[in-house]
Parts: sequence; C-alpha cells; structure tokens
Amino acid sequence: MFTGIIETIGEVKELKQDQSNIHITIASNITSDLKIDQSVAHNGVCLTVVSIKDDTYTVTAIDETLAKTNLDTLSKGSAVNLERAMKLGDRLDGHIVQGHVDQTAICESIEESDGSWIFTFTYDKSLNNITIEKGSITVNGVSLTVVNSKTNSFSVAIIPYTYLNTTFKYIKPGNVVNLEFDVVGKYVKKLFENNQ
Repeated sequence: MFTGIIETIGEVKELKQDQSNIHITIASNITSDLKIDQSVAHNGVCLTVVSIKDDTYTVTAIDETLAKTNLDTLSKGSAVNLERAMKLGDRLDGHIVQGHVDQTAICESIEESDGSWIFTFTYDKSLNNITIEKGSITVNGVSLTVVNSKTNSFSVAIIPYTYLNTTFKYIKPGNVVNLEFDVVGKYVKKLFENNQ
C-alpha cells in the first residue's frame, strides 16, 4: 500500500532482458534503507527489490507489467518516481494507492498557469476506467486531484514543489504515463455494475 507521495527520484542505471522480463537497476538515495523482498513503487508500479549493491538496487518487471505500464519506455539514465510502501500507523498524506497500474495515458498538453502547470492526459475509454471532478488519480505514482474530468481525458494541476520533486518536470506532450484510478471509485463502479 502506498500514498502517492513521492519520496525521491531514482535513475535507471541498467536494463537487462531475461526472456520476457526486464531487470531494472536503479540508483537512489533510499537504496541504503531498502532490503531484499521489499516493495517499492516505480512510477506507480509496485515492484519487489531482488538485489542490492552499493547505491543501486534491482527489481524485475514481468511481461504483463511491461504491457500495461510505461516501464517498457525506460532507458539508461531515465528518471523514475520512487515511493516505499507505507508503514502501519503512518499518515495517509495522498490517497490509498495500491501500486497496480490500471492503464497508460498520453500527455496531450502542458499549460503554465500563474506559477503552476496544468497537465492534460487522454486514455483509452474502452477499458472502462473513470475519473470524477475533484476525485483522486495517480499519475506515474503521484497522488493528484482531477480537474476537467471528461469521458477519456482529465487534467491535473501541478504545484511547483511537485513539479520540482517528481518526474513531472521531464514529461512532455506525447509522453506515456501510468495511471492508477481511485480504488474507492473502482469498487463503487463494480458494485453499481453488479446491481444493474
């Protein structure tokens, strides 16, 4: 379980293909606090630490994960949003985030707006995910509030702190991002569908 509050940005140091899986080695300032078998969210994708060496650690993304996320776009030197799993009793500063990406989206536009930025994203509506105005959404692991919710698009307002301390500063129009829709909304939607 995560909160969508990014701890730090890691840097991809190595990508190693292993059949249909990819082993991703990342350098970060939280590596010394990690242990093997620990869960860490990478751009919102929950992956297990499988090895640690010096200031780097390695996780493995399987074929299904690569097909549903933007991890297959990573290259050596890529920046990655990182968040360790929350501890029982911690404050929930963002919202409940499972680390299970629902689908990807495309950044359509970025507008500067009086000291912040408005990012607009479109996604495939055929997967039946939804956003609601002022609801929660996770974009590349970052807990955000939806504005301008539409059938297959939405916007988020990014404050300077979030812009500077996450990979939002690297996102450009046309880039692919990971989305995890609000877990409460997903359960309500499922209950509604089952009662029709």
